[in-house]
Amino acid sequence: MERSILTRKIDKKKRKIVFLTGTRADFGKIKPLVSTLLKSKLFDVHLFVTGMHVDSKYGYTVDEIIKSGFSNIYQFDNNAESGRQDITLAHTLLGFSSYIKLIKPDMIIVHGDRVEALAGSIVGAVNNILVAHIEGGEISGNIDDSIRHSISKMSHLHFVANKAAARRLLQMGENKRSIFTIGSPDLDIMSSGNLPKIAETKKRYGIDYKSYAILMCHSITSELSGLKDKINTLVDAVDKSGLNYVVIHPNNDPGRDIVFDIFSTRLLGNERFTFFPSMRFEHFLTLIKNAQFIIGNSSVGIRETPFYGIPSIDVGSRQNGRTQFAKIKSIFHCDFNKNEILRLLVRFGSKKIKFAPSRHFGNGKSVEKFLKIIETDEFWQTKIQKTFLDINF
Repeated sequence: MERSILTRKIDKKKRKIVFLTGTRADFGKIKPLVSTLLKSKLFDVHLFVTGMHVDSKYGYTVDEIIKSGFSNIYQFDNNAESGRQDITLAHTLLGFSSYIKLIKPDMIIVHGDRVEALAGSIVGAVNNILVAHIEGGEISGNIDDSIRHSISKMSHLHFVANKAAARRLLQMGENKRSIFTIGSPDLDIMSSGNLPKIAETKKRYGIDYKSYAILMCHSITSELSGLKDKINTLVDAVDKSGLNYVVIHPNNDPGRDIVFDIFSTRLLGNERFTFFPSMRFEHFLTLIKNAQFIIGNSSVGIRETPFYGIPSIDVGSRQNGRTQFAKIKSIFHCDFNKNEILRLLVRFGSKKIKFAPSRHFGNGKSVEKFLKIIETDEFWQTKIQKTFLDINF
């Protein structure tokens, strides 16, 4: 299932590549890939920056992209005042289509399961431009799975995190020659020796806690009717725990305002809770590495936190599709039940506990594998016309 690394180099013509990013999370994934291609003389790299990045409510994180030293950045506001994902999708389709017509790339690279990435894959597919999808073939929960799998079907090439994801793409009729298992690219940053020290991070963000946990909770788009009760239950538990928390604002999914309003009303102003709309990715990794634990329903608790062996308390159904990771000893699942949550908070809040690091999503060598693959002739000879490959039952 894992395609071998090829060695034949492409010719001297620069290939024009567009990375699309719409959230702080996907930028953390693609950042090391962008950096390595910029160092190569073989590629002309561009970034289409939209979504949460250009919204002040989420910290206007396009500034962090600019501070990273990247150039060829095109900003597009796809914001739908209604918060509806279908309208956001439509806006992104129009904006990205106009952009692609202007710069005529050889390939579009998208990540994950957001509607911005779906728009990018659609625009590429219908305009006969190669589309590469980062971290397809995974399962989590609610509408994210449908969006992620749709992106995979619109994409020609796949860079996946592990063999399980590769197998799922084969189940979906994808050609094994288009699937490359490289691991999760953000682990390259996590395993580097270049992360800031915890003292630097605390000083930069004004965090005074000696010990702390990280709270990240997003809406569950398929459970909006009961969302208020669930978030209030979570707040009851973390407040009663008496622990210190660094709280990262929820992303821009439908229902985001419900989560944010409850957090703000009940926790803002409490000295044990420090809020941030977002923070620079490297500093966020330093916070994870030094936290007592992470709690909420973010994929960070499933993917990144176990890499450091830090406990993660996964609450509710948002990551239900990832229940196969129950074998990762640092992940603890529970429902939105106050007593269940408190039991785990007491366990990991009383003293710092570390587990053996997990390498389920790679070993921090993704960029090296990615570059060796993308520099080959064979990679660029991928056919635009896709075919569905049946499994022999």
